[in-house]
Amino acid sequence: MMYSQFQSGRRALLALATACAAGAAAVSLPAMAADYPSRPITIVVAYGAGGDTDAMARLFGEKLTQRLGQPVIVENRAGASGIIGSNYAARAKPDGYTLLLAPSTFSMATHVVKTNATDTYHPARDFAPITQTAYQPLLLVASQASGYTSVAQVIKDAKAGKALTYASPGSGSPMHILGELFNQAAGVKITHVPYKGVAPAVNDLLGGHVALSWMTYGPVEPYLASGKVRILANGASERTPLAPDAPSMAELGYKNVNVAAWQSLYAPKGTPAEVIRTLNGHMAEILKMPDVVAKMRVFGAFAKSSTPEAFGKLTADEYEYFGKVVKEFGIQAD
Repeated sequence: MMYSQFQSGRRALLALATACAAGAAAVSLPAMAADYPSRPITIVVAYGAGGDTDAMARLFGEKLTQRLGQPVIVENRAGASGIIGSNYAARAKPDGYTLLLAPSTFSMATHVVKTNATDTYHPARDFAPITQTAYQPLLLVASQASGYTSVAQVIKDAKAGKALTYASPGSGSPMHILGELFNQAAGVKITHVPYKGVAPAVNDLLGGHVALSWMTYGPVEPYLASGKVRILANGASERTPLAPDAPSMAELGYKNVNVAAWQSLYAPKGTPAEVIRTLNGHMAEILKMPDVVAKMRVFGAFAKSSTPEAFGKLTADEYEYFGKVVKEFGIQAD
């Protein structure tokens, strides 16, 4: 009888403990979201200071600081086409206090940089998307020295055997991949000349050392009015408001040539869904602000938000697509 009473009491205590534990688990996530953030947040940029991604990260950090009431700082961890910084962010504690602002190179870098597969990140597997932040058209531009005013002239010379070159900010960049897709579609061989970044590529374009380049709008905008650089086409399926007179690849008959750049904010995989939703909501509002839209346009970028789910699908799709393209063309980083 005493044993039976003891067992009955023990079962009651265990039931109570289990209920308390379940209750604690149930309130832990909302409680965390309610308290978030309670300390500074870091946005990792996997490139050096001064580029488009860095500048936009600092702009978003400033706005998030104002809205969240906690400092949001930017930390540059450059190297290996963004792999070093992205790896660091992937391995951070998934609590919403370490984020990654990444350009579209993020979805292709691990395909073009030789690394140990166990030591590098997987864009879809290791990160939780928060939102897309920007869309950037990629433009085919020509130097003044080249004399080109249309894509038709370029193709005519290339097919006639003229040695032509195009610059990109680096091997394996979206601009490089777009250049090779265009070569294939147009049936030409315009030689790729990779540079270590946007600035040296633009400098050699201005100097006439390369005839052409695939580039975002911001770096070439200062040279358009003078004619030192001409925009020949947009590397996507539609024209862009940045260069309304430039035809799209689809208009030119190259419907399979459709590559644009983007920026997106990520957190490490496993970050609580409530934290992701909190950040997504704030970023959606930030990306509507007139001053943010105007500042992003300086970089040739259009502010664009998304749901985490939508951009997660785009990240995974582009990772798979660019993996096939990189393999087909044998593209490797320098």
